[in-house]
Amino acid sequence: MKRIFFFPLLMLGLFINCNLLNAQKESSDSDTVITDSLIIQQQFLLVDSISVDIAKKPVSITNKGHKQVLLDQDAFGSGFSFMSLIRGLLGMMVLVFIAYVFSSNRKAISWKIVITGLTIQILLAIGVLQVHLIQVFFEFIGQIFVKILDFTNEGTKFLFKSMATGEIEPPLLNFAITILPTIIFFSALTSVLFYFGIIQKVVYALAWVMTRLLRLSGAESLSVVGNIFLGQTESPLMIKAYLEKMTRSEMLLVMSGGMATLAGGVLAVYISFLGGDDPAQRLLFAKHLLTASIMAAPGVVVISKILIPQTEDISKEIDISRDRIGKNVLDAISNGTGQGLRLAINVAAMLLVFLAFIAMFNYIFAKIGDWTTLNDTISSFTHGQYDTLSLQFILGYAFAPLMWLLGVATEDITLVGRMLGEKIIMTEFIGYVSLAEMKEAGAFIEQKSIIMATYMLCGFANFASIGIQIGGIGSLAPGKRVLLSQLGMKALLAGTLASLLSATIVGIILG
Repeated sequence: MKRIFFFPLLMLGLFINCNLLNAQKESSDSDTVITDSLIIQQQFLLVDSISVDIAKKPVSITNKGHKQVLLDQDAFGSGFSFMSLIRGLLGMMVLVFIAYVFSSNRKAISWKIVITGLTIQILLAIGVLQVHLIQVFFEFIGQIFVKILDFTNEGTKFLFKSMATGEIEPPLLNFAITILPTIIFFSALTSVLFYFGIIQKVVYALAWVMTRLLRLSGAESLSVVGNIFLGQTESPLMIKAYLEKMTRSEMLLVMSGGMATLAGGVLAVYISFLGGDDPAQRLLFAKHLLTASIMAAPGVVVISKILIPQTEDISKEIDISRDRIGKNVLDAISNGTGQGLRLAINVAAMLLVFLAFIAMFNYIFAKIGDWTTLNDTISSFTHGQYDTLSLQFILGYAFAPLMWLLGVATEDITLVGRMLGEKIIMTEFIGYVSLAEMKEAGAFIEQKSIIMATYMLCGFANFASIGIQIGGIGSLAPGKRVLLSQLGMKALLAGTLASLLSATIVGIILG
């Protein structure tokens, strides 16, 4: 294991040295960003006034009449430091070591695949955060997502607008009206793109690259790449002819890929969550969410192939299923709309139930805290960040040490740890809802924590997804249903570690 990180660390070292030299050169004439209040985690105050050099650090005004800092990506880090670099690199090693501990065959691990996968993740992160041409490309794709959100709003407005004013009345501006329609439209759009073979062509090109670089079979490459655009049960449709013949290693990657990435429909929802009505913020988070989902693909290959290394012969043939969603374009739209409606209803019901359970658990915990006087102790210990014993408090402090290792700001580790716990135990929906709420409240000391949390929450790695995959993939390959149940927990671990790897790498680069 001594040489695992040699090439990735070499690349990061060169990148950091270049940035440090540039920083020293520009430090003499850099403009100062002045804020009236940045110590906001414990007080939970919104920033009231900001003075920023517009040419370098644009500020965006958000809703609710408050000014909230929206700095460009260069301002999300506090600058490179030896400690942040060491913490990030240590975090990467810990994540790989966790996978190594749970490996079923440590001697068969291909460290070349590990090095290649980590290098691809680092290159993607550096490209999106630092290389102008790649930034422009991802911003262009992000603008497409943002524009599609505007198209969705037109359909939503037609259904729910007031006949008198022609606008949606403020009482109707809620989650069900503004967010759920996005899932329905994106599902229909994806169905149309699949019908015309556009998604298949993009997936084929990316899968070809993955197959050559990471020595994957054609089928598992198609599945992993397909999960960037499709859901964790839709992507396996492209390889359903191969599912029954897959090895344990291949099947784990198919499952893990579904848990590590985000489908287009929900990705658009999270852009709405985090960006709100501000076009600049929407574009910023669209770019990072896209990057998070793409970076998770090589990351999940690294973790999956450590957990269960490939020892059998594999086929590198890439053959996408010719099955189409619908007999014609209108049928494809109809099928996609129906699937989107079912997904939207499922999401709404899931959020209702999980939020109700959270409230119930917190009520019980709060009562226990009253009986044992823990509530007063917790309030004093956290300086008012948590008032009572709660699920959020338990999750936040349980994952806080890992968050510190990964490079999250010390003041924010319990907040980010809480969201990671919510994602795993409940769903990433709950995690992103919490992130959006805390972002609006100005609860984070460092803006970098928001970006790192965006990457950590990427993917469907939660306990509910195990059941979804057993049912969904199991219906396509009944003979593999037992294997799917056996690999469920490892797939959850792989999906989680892949997202954490992406967040750690981005955190190192942001500084």
